Amino acid sequence: MIMTDEFKPIIRDPHKSANMLEQPVAPVPAPQPPSSQTASQQSSPQSAPIPAQPASDQQSSQSWQKLEFSDTAQVASAAPVSPIAQAGQVDPIEQVLSPREVNAGLAKVDPLTRRPRVSSIVLSVAFGLLLLAAAAGVWWLGVRTMEGQSYEDMVWSKFDAALPGWLEPVVHVFTISTVVVATSVIMSIIALVVLIVRKRWLLIAQLAVFGGICFAAAELLKPLLPRPYLINLESNPNNSAPSGHVILAATAGAILLCAVPRMCRALVAVIGWAYAVLVGLSVIAGQWHRPTDVIMALLIVGGVGMLMLAATFANGMDEPGSRASSPSVQIVGSVLLTFGVLGTLYGAYIIWQIQPGLVMSAEWTNSGAHLSTVILTASIASLVFGLVLAMRQLTASPLTKLGLVGAPPAPPKR
Repeated sequence: MIMTDEFKPIIRDPHKSANMLEQPVAPVPAPQPPSSQTASQQSSPQSAPIPAQPASDQQSSQSWQKLEFSDTAQVASAAPVSPIAQAGQVDPIEQVLSPREVNAGLAKVDPLTRRPRVSSIVLSVAFGLLLLAAAAGVWWLGVRTMEGQSYEDMVWSKFDAALPGWLEPVVHVFTISTVVVATSVIMSIIALVVLIVRKRWLLIAQLAVFGGICFAAAELLKPLLPRPYLINLESNPNNSAPSGHVILAATAGAILLCAVPRMCRALVAVIGWAYAVLVGLSVIAGQWHRPTDVIMALLIVGGVGMLMLAATFANGMDEPGSRASSPSVQIVGSVLLTFGVLGTLYGAYIIWQIQPGLVMSAEWTNSGAHLSTVILTASIASLVFGLVLAMRQLTASPLTKLGLVGAPPAPPKR
């Protein structure tokens, strides 16, 4: 059987790497050779010019030449340039669709543009439940035990006199209730303005629910939680947990942290931590609250904040084209979490050391009680804002690794 060139099959090299872009194409008939008369005219210098090749034959020839390329890059480079690009005109797609609409279209394909990773959601829920359980445990140890009530009363009655001279004027600034309320409201207004400028409408509603739950916890838990009479107290025997001022300050800091873009998150986390610590120490120094009230309030804000981040919507996440790791978030988040964990352990160790003298209200336990109060207030606030900072980054930018050190994961390499 004699096969012509027109229907000659294409035999591929079995050792050649597979190329998915090479699709089987119907054989294109080769152009017919010129006649002898035309060839003689081409060899003669005085011959007439060669007529232009038809457009269909040119396209067939170009298609046949493209099939000879084995590399994908060569095929892409051999593709004809768009007439719109040659004329210098704007692509019609760019005139119809904006970058935001393109991202919205990508959201239907990539699930990470619509919600955070499942692992981030699970971590947020787990951390939230742990913090809320820790808040309940702190309240039980400080209110339902004799050692806890003695510890709280000792700190309440002598904490202001034990403050160092450089810290006392700073702490006393926030003993004025109006200053705490005004500062927290200003921070919340700044967060609202930032969210409006960034057009994060669902995030506004999300943070509003978060603030409402924290405010309700401060108003509803205080009259509901009991405080049994176990020992004689110098302070008010009525329940004062949790501290509403600390909840207000920590909530305002967390809302501002979740509202700002990635480049400002680390700085706002440090500001929110310092503000919450100063307010917590001030309400103890002003004899408004006991240490348990402050620690419990910080843990409640952290727990509710974690559950709020677990319900992050696409509108509350970073834009798909701007998601990246942040060195400032990695460094500050690592420092806050490390100090939070180690400080909490050290504060608990100090309380364990002075525990034998708490029931008798021994004088030698005063310094340990005051030092542990400062350390626990600062470390618990550091732990809360470190977790909010880390989980905000993970839920807003799903491409960020779980660890706080390292660049986002890259696509797999061949």
